[in-house]
Amino acid sequence: MQTNISTRLLQAFLALVDCRHFGHAAERCHVSQSAFSAMIQKLEAAAGARLFERDTRNVTLTPEGELFVQVARQLVHDIEAAFADMSDYVARRKGRVAIAALPSLAAGWLPPVLAQYRRRYPGVMLELFDAISDHCLDLLRQGKADIALTAPGPNLLEFDTRPLYSDPFYLVCRRDHKLAGKRRIKVAQLAGCEMIHLARSTSVRQHLDAALRPGAVIHTGLEVEHLATVAALIESGLGVSVVPELTLFQFRLPELVAIPLDAPDLVRPLLIVTPKGRSLSIAAQGLMELVEEKAGRANAASAVNTPRTALPKRKAPRQGAGR
Repeated sequence: MQTNISTRLLQAFLALVDCRHFGHAAERCHVSQSAFSAMIQKLEAAAGARLFERDTRNVTLTPEGELFVQVARQLVHDIEAAFADMSDYVARRKGRVAIAALPSLAAGWLPPVLAQYRRRYPGVMLELFDAISDHCLDLLRQGKADIALTAPGPNLLEFDTRPLYSDPFYLVCRRDHKLAGKRRIKVAQLAGCEMIHLARSTSVRQHLDAALRPGAVIHTGLEVEHLATVAALIESGLGVSVVPELTLFQFRLPELVAIPLDAPDLVRPLLIVTPKGRSLSIAAQGLMELVEEKAGRANAASAVNTPRTALPKRKAPRQGAGR
């Protein structure tokens, strides 16, 4: 049997329980006495029993009414609590948002955004997954991540994408390297350089392999997973490397310099990826806004900044994957 009982009817019942007078209860509910009486009759019809005994002087609960009091109070409490809870989610006082990002973004570009979000919405639980592109997409598919920041790939057709940042490449070498004094470097000038590579599974390596002519550089045989390892190898004089701008924080060592490549076509496009046909939660929308806001500032700054060849010294080495 379907029961159609509104919160308004429950509140009318509880008002009559408290007031024991139809006129006073009607005033509390801001309705006429005749409309109030109709509401109580409707509730009793839905309950299938009389809930009140009426006479000219008193209104008392029937035994069935006594049983229904606690049920009605609990129902009204639960409904009000549910709407208060939803209000907290809408106001971002509560909630959860998860973001997956390439390790090179998760270790450098993204943390200030997450810190700003935490300050603005301290009640929302933040989750971060630092993962290679394919794993980022898997997390979206599984519903474990709301947003992914990753590089283009063949598996993006099932997702909605929008540009995040066009990440230009830099040569990183020791200060005593023959190219260290250059302001900008053309790809052809890399000929003969001993190259330290990131692993072939990384988005960085895939872009470089497409841009560098086979045989133009000397492959040192050193292929590693982590940017911190690349930095240490370069510092030890074992070669040079070409890395995206957003990874340069990993190369802040006193003996290293970074020189921009004069290669407009050699950029690593980075994307904001979300599930297609699935709306973001209000908490996730707030994080998306901050990500896009920072990306807009970064793109504007990139358009006007002059090349920087010196890398500021960092206080302590940081571990990070070169993805």
